[in-house]
Amino acid sequence: MSKFNLRGFLSTVAIGGALAAGLAFTGNAAAQSYPSKSINYILPFNAGGESDISARFQQSVFKKIAGVDIVIQYMDGAGGAQAWSQLNSMPGDGYTIMGINLPHTVLQPMQKDVGYKTDDLTPVHYFHYTPDAIFVHKDSPFKTLKDLIDFAKKSPGMVTFSGSGSNSSNNLAQVRFDELAGIKSTYIPYSGTGPAVTAILGKQTIAGFNYAPSGISQGEKMRMLAVAAEKRMPAFPAVPTFRELGFDLVGGAYRGLSVPKSTPEDIRQKLSDIISSIDADPSFKKKMEDGGFVLTDITYKDMPKFMSSKKKEYGALAEKLGIKKQ
Repeated sequence: MSKFNLRGFLSTVAIGGALAAGLAFTGNAAAQSYPSKSINYILPFNAGGESDISARFQQSVFKKIAGVDIVIQYMDGAGGAQAWSQLNSMPGDGYTIMGINLPHTVLQPMQKDVGYKTDDLTPVHYFHYTPDAIFVHKDSPFKTLKDLIDFAKKSPGMVTFSGSGSNSSNNLAQVRFDELAGIKSTYIPYSGTGPAVTAILGKQTIAGFNYAPSGISQGEKMRMLAVAAEKRMPAFPAVPTFRELGFDLVGGAYRGLSVPKSTPEDIRQKLSDIISSIDADPSFKKKMEDGGFVLTDITYKDMPKFMSSKKKEYGALAEKLGIKKQ
């Protein structure tokens, strides 16, 4: 290499290094000042569901924790896939965040082409789950989970469970429960939690696998036989967990936040830290627990291990639902 070319090469390297350093500095500066304006919080479902309720609870304390407001917007359609498929085309500056759900974002791409793959998404925090629970009508002859199981063993397939959608957390819970209890039940999917609960109230099904917060909204109209939480929930202290009754069933619909893939690492981490602080806020915690939610604190650093575990868990169950990996 000639001296002239060598000088040119070194000059190019120096300029490139300076640019890289400048970009890093800009990124770090942006992260240090983040957030400095309101944040758009996109929900991939209609207003009124569990995702919306928890987002509203977050909204009530977000400014106290982060110093800025969040503005909630809705982009519903295709069970959340319409929004998730567009996330990576949105600005990656930390001022666009989106609600994200499990098992939806694992099972949807397994089942068919929905415009995104699980690994296309960038979850930064999972902050709660709504445990699956078995409900019966208040006038049901089944007073305990054992009553229901005994009937199911004598009459295979006759116990009908309503639930929110096919291949949902409710559906997964029904499949797992059948295995654990040694029974065969029939799952009837409805278009959402509301219609699934209505089926129980109207005695269209014998029981329902629904999310625990339904026990609050319906008051004394339904009886909860067991809940898939790790321990008894403050909102339902008299309801036993499945584990207490001898069945290792824990889980539900997990909800968290995702950002566009172009969002810098520092901002991803800072957003996760903000959500951790919100989870720890006493007023937020009380609202969530009183509402039948179970708080989690699955941070951005925890995400690789958590998602690996969930993909493995849901993948095994997907085969039992008849879903073949694409």
